[in-house]
Amino acid sequence: MAAPGQITVLLRASARDDPAAEEELLSLVYGELKKRAIRHMRRERSGHTLQPTALVHETYLRLRDQDCEWQNRSHFFGVAAQQMRRILVDHVRRRNAQKRAVIEDRVTFGNALEAARQRPAELLAIDEALDRMAQDYPRQEKTIELKFFGGYSEVEIAAILEHSVETVKRDMKFAKTWLSRELRRRS
Repeated sequence: MAAPGQITVLLRASARDDPAAEEELLSLVYGELKKRAIRHMRRERSGHTLQPTALVHETYLRLRDQDCEWQNRSHFFGVAAQQMRRILVDHVRRRNAQKRAVIEDRVTFGNALEAARQRPAELLAIDEALDRMAQDYPRQEKTIELKFFGGYSEVEIAAILEHSVETVKRDMKFAKTWLSRELRRRS
């Protein structure tokens, strides 16, 4: 387990192209990223062609290439959840482009993640709805993204976003309601 602040120090050193720091950083964050990827992939349809290890590797490569000043460990793992979402959505888009898939059924947020597991094209509808939510309700969008794409608990989300657990619970409730309404309206 990393000492408090150690990941932040390594993130900043790695951003300055310190290969030793990058190697140590990878060893410290890999397990957590893998745990999140496995948790998320359990919610995907069986036979998914993207494996947790590949998801972790692609996520880490994207994180390493981020042009940002890392604030802390929470910031890093929050961006990791966002990147996992993007990778999974991109994977579905590529797959659908090959299959020329079309969304046919109505979807609500309550069953959207299960539906996306069975019909990955619906993940695109969820992604588009989250993008619309982010325009007016960025905090709530980030909360739901961390929960469903990062696999974080309410307590962990509160720490990442630096809000109270009660605020996270309210944001989660609002986001689920907003997304359900939006997905019904768009289908």
